[in-house]
Amino acid sequence: MSSVAGKAELEAARLLLSRMGISPADLVAATSDRPPAPTFAEYVPVVAAAVSAGTRRAYGSYWKRVVEQWGQRRIDEPTPSEIERLAEYVKTHVVARRNARGGRSAAEHLIAALRCLYRRAVADGLLSEAENPALKVAKPRRLPSTRRALADTRLAEINEVAASTGDDPALDSLLLRLHTETACRRGGALALRPVDLDPDQCLILLREKGETVRWQPVSPTLMRYLQRHAEQRHATEMGPLFRYRSGQPITYRRYDHLWVRIGEHLPWVHAQQISTHWLRHTTLTWVERNFGYAIARAYAGHSAGGGDAGTTATYVRATVHEVAAALAALTGEPHPLA
Repeated sequence: MSSVAGKAELEAARLLLSRMGISPADLVAATSDRPPAPTFAEYVPVVAAAVSAGTRRAYGSYWKRVVEQWGQRRIDEPTPSEIERLAEYVKTHVVARRNARGGRSAAEHLIAALRCLYRRAVADGLLSEAENPALKVAKPRRLPSTRRALADTRLAEINEVAASTGDDPALDSLLLRLHTETACRRGGALALRPVDLDPDQCLILLREKGETVRWQPVSPTLMRYLQRHAEQRHATEMGPLFRYRSGQPITYRRYDHLWVRIGEHLPWVHAQQISTHWLRHTTLTWVERNFGYAIARAYAGHSAGGGDAGTTATYVRATVHEVAAALAALTGEPHPLA
């Protein structure tokens, strides 16, 4: 930029401020009057207390890592470059798992956690939008999910193991049936209460991530099983429906133990890291193939006008079995997966 152009812009800025009745000194005074920003150790608990339980669960471990690295630093100190370095550190020091993807997800979640923290700081008046360093750091490109719809025979194997092993096969079978029928998320199942059942219309009220709430149809058989479970396990009307025999509500750990046990009996479940979310893919794919995209989107609880309008496509991708069937039709030769 030339010096002439720079002077012209400065004059234009001065003229605008003058018409607004603001002097450059007022701007300096406003900035200096702002109290010092809190440290990460001070501010992370404030943010954690203000967000939803789901957000705390998603970002809590990353905020903990930020406090470990930057606890005594003020939140207005880190630069975008420092955030990128921290993301790279988290990426390279992620706990190694068989389904790990090079730490990309950890880096993405760290940046998302910092963006959440800084959005709150801007809302609290601790920083201006322009001072938000997390917005200046790009997230790693998300790789396509490895989850897909399960074949009917595989789904039957999973249900067979759940119903014939473990310390509470009735509970596990009911959970799998709920997820297969409704394609709900784990959070939706854990939040379900007896008061959320409408047996007359065979509807259940699902409350899931993003504070979404929707009535989801279920079969009369599933409704009877849900009512019986609530009655036998002494679930209160406003308390969690799914409970152990002792009457204690289940947690996410029940799902973890369930899939570990199924993986011990079905090696392919362990090898592919099958989880409850695969059931969501399975059901939504079937609905989309038989009733169309619009019905699948509603079945998934994805809003038509919101940011997740196209998210349903993630769940209804062509499966390897469908590709194999196309290959068999093309070549005229049978394929083991077709």
